[in-house]
Amino acid sequence: MTKTALPTMLSFTDPGLREQIEALPEGTVLIGVSTDGRAVAVDLDAEAPHVLVSTATGGGSTTVLRSLTAQFLHQGAHALVLDPRVSHRWAKDLPAVTHRGNTVGIHDALVGLGDELSRRLDLPDTQLAATPRLIVSMDSTNSTLHQLTRHWETIRDTDDPRTSPAVTALEAALWSGRAARVHVLLDGTPASNVLGAAPHELFGTVILARVTATTWQRLAPLAGPAPTPGKHHGRGHVIQHGEVHETQGIWMTDADVINWLTDPQDPEN
Repeated sequence: MTKTALPTMLSFTDPGLREQIEALPEGTVLIGVSTDGRAVAVDLDAEAPHVLVSTATGGGSTTVLRSLTAQFLHQGAHALVLDPRVSHRWAKDLPAVTHRGNTVGIHDALVGLGDELSRRLDLPDTQLAATPRLIVSMDSTNSTLHQLTRHWETIRDTDDPRTSPAVTALEAALWSGRAARVHVLLDGTPASNVLGAAPHELFGTVILARVTATTWQRLAPLAGPAPTPGKHHGRGHVIQHGEVHETQGIWMTDADVINWLTDPQDPEN
């Protein structure tokens, strides 16, 4: 493989990039460009239908979630954006987006997700095919799951299950999402004792940046030893089918997303 020099930033406004993104088929979105010059993309229909993003502080996980979610929305998907750090202000007032930021709101939204998942699984194939994809984009997964568990402990009745129904719904979406056109984008390092499986079993695409060797081995055990962490903003490693692609991710600002999704015909956006 011949490596090429990657740009220090890959902006949505770079000439030709928006057109390349818009030419992708429904269900496929662009993560970025690899060191061998190839486009690195997520294909929800050809791989395990979920994406895991894990980075050190400042590693760009919020940017990745924003870029991927926005691209799916542009293709006609709906999105549930779970945003405890309030990092995704772009999502608050957009059509086809439900944004929740506090623990109670996230709990209720995930319980509703469980109901929606059941509804979709009961639909005939032809009706399901006409139903928009649902993207569940969850920031700060580790701390959010912890907060959901604590919240459930304070409100559950004696006869209620011990596990938070919000956590149960998220786990159900991970296991049954493909059959219901529900796809989960997680930021964090969720433990297998919480979500019930190793990452390589549930996530067809794992995106890592500036993580420790221990975290790399846990989240990408089939990908070999951890590479040396890079220092370029927006650059990380994408693991798909056991292969590792050093990749410069797309930089898409809040304004880029809002303008693109609210006025997609304006070439200046």
